[in-house]
Amino acid sequence: MIYNLDFLNELKRRSNDVNTALDRYLPEVSAYPGVIYEAMRHSVFAGGKRLRPVLALAASEVLDGSPDDIIPAACALELIHTYSLIHDDLPAMDNDDLRRGQPTCHKKFGEAIAILAGDALLTLAFNLITRCARVGSVTSDGLLTVVAEISEAAGVYGLVGGQVLDIISSSENIDAESLEYIHRNKTGAMYRASLRTGAILSGAGGKDRQSLTQYAEHLGMAFQITDDILDLLGDEKTIGKPVKSDIKNNKATYPALFGLNEARRMAADEAENSIRCVSQYGEKADFLIELVKFVIQRSY
Repeated sequence: MIYNLDFLNELKRRSNDVNTALDRYLPEVSAYPGVIYEAMRHSVFAGGKRLRPVLALAASEVLDGSPDDIIPAACALELIHTYSLIHDDLPAMDNDDLRRGQPTCHKKFGEAIAILAGDALLTLAFNLITRCARVGSVTSDGLLTVVAEISEAAGVYGLVGGQVLDIISSSENIDAESLEYIHRNKTGAMYRASLRTGAILSGAGGKDRQSLTQYAEHLGMAFQITDDILDLLGDEKTIGKPVKSDIKNNKATYPALFGLNEARRMAADEAENSIRCVSQYGEKADFLIELVKFVIQRSY
């Protein structure tokens, strides 16, 4: 399962489109008080693959929607992701000094501003979602459904819930079921929300929503298992953050629980299942399929 090298250029192009929109939506640092806007921009533009907004836009394309109409909601997903990283890096949680090769927000601006920058990104995200109401192709019902989907995925039934269990668990007392819960919620919930956002705002019916939801769930697991492997074996300069931080923080991982070879097999199985969920879309799903291959073969 080798991804097409042209995929990287396509991913970069789509990521650049998202970056252009993010730059337009985020307040300039010249606004007052400038330090909070500088902190927000520092974290958003420190790098990243922009997978969540790219997935939302790709889902819209698969269903012959209008990606340009949903770009504010797609960018909202990236802001929520970035807010979660800012808080995840704090001394009270993972206590990381580097993120994407740059100083983490709290290292550069202090803990108080970092917390507020995360809060600001989260609230700005929901402001951006409402901007989709200004275009004709997005219905009010669809918009309300997306707000419910994203708020659930970002809250205690998704990202926050997964993070809570991640914090209170250790490799000494966590079992495979709990580890899967952490990954499906801390990481997978926002992938699921991303695909469903693109589908719902493009008017998808139940069958299409189900296919893309299942694709996202398998993709999220493939991504997180690969992340666990990279934390163990990856190069810090390539990844852009400290490696072996899971060991340092006494966190359970798939390699720790199942062994490295079995973790690799599990990631590959999740990837194959993800691809199978969108195979019925033919060539329109090529980008989504190549993205799955990239996720489990990446070095960062």
